Amino acid sequence: MKIKFSVFCMIIIQLTMLSEVSSKSLFDSIKPIPSESGFKMAGYWVWGGSIIKVGSTYHLFASRWPKKNNFPDDYFKESEIVRATSSSAMGPFTFREVVIGERDSSYWDSNMAHNPTIHKIGNEYVLFYIGSDFTTHRQSDAKLTRRIGFAKTTNIEGPWIRCDKPIISEESNNPALLVEPNGTVKLMYRDENLKVKIAVANSYKGPYKLANDNVWRNAKLEDFYLFKMGGKYHFICEDNEGKITGHERWGAHFISDNGINNWKIDNDTIAYNHDIETNNGEVIHCVRRERPQLFVQNKKITHLLNGVCDGENSWCQPVELLNPINLK
Repeated sequence: MKIKFSVFCMIIIQLTMLSEVSSKSLFDSIKPIPSESGFKMAGYWVWGGSIIKVGSTYHLFASRWPKKNNFPDDYFKESEIVRATSSSAMGPFTFREVVIGERDSSYWDSNMAHNPTIHKIGNEYVLFYIGSDFTTHRQSDAKLTRRIGFAKTTNIEGPWIRCDKPIISEESNNPALLVEPNGTVKLMYRDENLKVKIAVANSYKGPYKLANDNVWRNAKLEDFYLFKMGGKYHFICEDNEGKITGHERWGAHFISDNGINNWKIDNDTIAYNHDIETNNGEVIHCVRRERPQLFVQNKKITHLLNGVCDGENSWCQPVELLNPINLK
């Protein structure tokens, strides 16, 4: 009996330790947000948000669509990508222009554009996003097919040159791009069933070759951000059903040695929760907090961005890390 009791105690201790590790957060130290921050637009649902700094100006790329129905019903057919600017990474950001809107119906992204993520690659600014045309429907539910493509420019204010065809021909969503020092690219995305995939290419322009067709089999994940830190590959994402974090739609954190396969749940399991503290002592309890993106300055993560919804409004909200995270 003593031996059995001792083994039982050891199991309890191990489970307790595992629980403590799995509850750690990548972003434990976050500053409260100013009441006037982020990017909002009256009359629109605003979502996502990806920041790049050019000179002394912060440029934020986000999705918006008219606020006619419940969130997020109409993004499938009415979303467009806009650019906003601020003198601070926290904002508030001011709308400047529509970057990716409707165009001739012969193109793959003629109808809708969504999920922007901005990158500086060489001397070009490259905006990855998903789009749909007016007539190509999914077989599973008759919704419009979403596919990944990009637009590029050498001037952050445009003009933008949009690719004529998508870089992933099948239903694809939530693009996350990592460019290696030699110019090769890893692209993470998901299909309509939230099956996560990774494709690789010698250039961001492609062609892309599928390298992993099922990154994580044990849970539904979406909204990825892929990055490299300490010689290893990481991604944060939305834990759609809460099987990783224990909370539906909280942020989860994964790690891999090669950025292709053998992904594991990181010790810093939780990337973010659904509460955002303000500098006046209030807490925003988000109904949804998704589309995580990181803002990196001087090879340090300084801000986490999310699309947030409080049930009545949605907007892009950056939060600043108290202690920036070194990517080296």
